[in-house]
Amino acid sequence: MACCVGCPTLVMAAGGTRQVLPGTIKAFTPPPVMRADNPMAVPPPSGAPKAATSAAIHPSPPAPPAAPDRRAFLAIGTGVALAAAGAAGYFLHQPDNDRQLVFATLHDAMREAERLNAASVHALEPATAWTWAQTLVHCAQSIEYSLQGFPSPKSALFQNTLGAAAFKVFTLRGRMSHNLAEPIPGAPALDAQTTDTSAAMARLRQAVQDFAIHTGALQPHFAYGALTRAQYEQAHAMHLANHLSAFDGRG
Repeated sequence: MACCVGCPTLVMAAGGTRQVLPGTIKAFTPPPVMRADNPMAVPPPSGAPKAATSAAIHPSPPAPPAAPDRRAFLAIGTGVALAAAGAAGYFLHQPDNDRQLVFATLHDAMREAERLNAASVHALEPATAWTWAQTLVHCAQSIEYSLQGFPSPKSALFQNTLGAAAFKVFTLRGRMSHNLAEPIPGAPALDAQTTDTSAAMARLRQAVQDFAIHTGALQPHFAYGALTRAQYEQAHAMHLANHLSAFDGRG
């Protein structure tokens, strides 16, 4: 008696007798999709055996979905952080006519500041409404406050949410953008009549030097919160890059 695939049988030896376990065995009738007389059946490839293969009867399960691309993941994460930080208002303000400088270190940022200071520096309107001297003092204040403490920091809630999101966005793209006419909260007002660029540049140089030799704890940033030394240097370099991008030199 012929036996179908999958029926319980016991083969004693090649060419020997076959014993069938007790029970009623029904004849196996292939479903229409497997029969050769089905007009919708897919013909086997040339040279393939006519009998249905195990793969055709039992198709392989679908492959698991591919892991999401890392760049797509970063783009999504950046977009979420960008949307959250945008609510801060002060951040992510992109001025027109911006040179979009990028500096990896404070040393690199100061090289550009010295170049501009030695040249016939001029503001790129409408990128900034501040004078060169005001800009230098503002950047010096930011570095000084990282050592002394900011006068009017944002709340811990702001620092841990919107502020942290803004800093994440800036570090991911390598540069920051903020309102270049917004003073540091609680800092002394910048005198628009100040024209002594020599004194302002000297103050910035001193602030950078003090940061370089500082070995104690650094104070939380007024918006970003607690930062490591490496993060603080990056924050200062990006801050300078953003402001220096609004100026150029004629030679």
